[in-house]
Amino acid sequence: MRRRSVLACLLALSALSSLAAAQTITIKFSHVVAPDTPKGKAAAKFKELAEAATKGRVKVEIYPNSQLYKDGDELEALQRGAVHMLAPSVSKFGPMGVRDFEVFDLPFLFPTADAAYRVLDGAIGRQLFAKLEPKGIRGLAYWDNGFKQISANKPLHRPADFRAMKLRVQSSKVLSATFRKLGAIPQVMAFSEVYPALQQGVVDGQENSVSNLYTQKMHEVQKHLTISDHGFLVYAVIANRKFWDGLPADIRTALDGAMREATQYERAIAAKENTDALAAVKKAGTTQVYVLTPAERDEWRKALLPVRRDFEGTIGRELIQAVETEAARVPAVAPAKK
Repeated sequence: MRRRSVLACLLALSALSSLAAAQTITIKFSHVVAPDTPKGKAAAKFKELAEAATKGRVKVEIYPNSQLYKDGDELEALQRGAVHMLAPSVSKFGPMGVRDFEVFDLPFLFPTADAAYRVLDGAIGRQLFAKLEPKGIRGLAYWDNGFKQISANKPLHRPADFRAMKLRVQSSKVLSATFRKLGAIPQVMAFSEVYPALQQGVVDGQENSVSNLYTQKMHEVQKHLTISDHGFLVYAVIANRKFWDGLPADIRTALDGAMREATQYERAIAAKENTDALAAVKKAGTTQVYVLTPAERDEWRKALLPVRRDFEGTIGRELIQAVETEAARVPAVAPAKK
């Protein structure tokens, strides 16, 4: 009789264990940058917050540095459910047919990060996320990595300095057109392939935030870095729509809260991470850092004004004007010295 009782207890414990395992929801969160970037740290923060808020009912698995999928593959992987969450640059949505997001690739669009946040967190940001729904994608939040700069193996101070230079860009028609306007030869390339391409001379330079440049050790193979603030690097945290909508309501509410808190954290550290990375690049001594003068920035801006006009037909003049109007509602501040 005792043996049967022990067996019954063991079976009951096994059943409870199996039930608990069955109730655990695993979220695969893939991204292409290093864990010690703003995006990487924010993904880790979301994991911490999500698992705590759901009391262990959710487990978040993070795959950084293109461990699972490269730039060109991750969106397709999300759509077929191979991963559940991503945080790609919004430049990735143009090639999949959602051209509206290319507005964020226009040069010199935002004067400050706060101006960008006003646009992203308002009606414009929500309307753009809605355009991803037919693609099976749920928009959760906008993250960023601050302003983009340009590295190369020669000084880049004036538009003429770009002539015949092979420059790596993301898969964005706006970005390609931007650098063609400066006389460069844009080369579309996955983020994970940029360092070896720079090292081997396949490309001469690239544009990115300083934290991405530093964590990927690009400064070791680039002699010059121009602080231009010509673009703002926007990420979209997205989920497979069917997966996300299928979550229990209380779980989804908890995850939404975790995402809001992770977004606040990400934005708080983005500027500091780039400032710290710039100091580290200077300290390394392998790269000469040059800050554009106001006159030089104005020359770049004037040279790139035609890019906006060229894309009014595809992005939409009304959308461009709406973004600029909303961004202008944030008082401008003098840029910090770098």
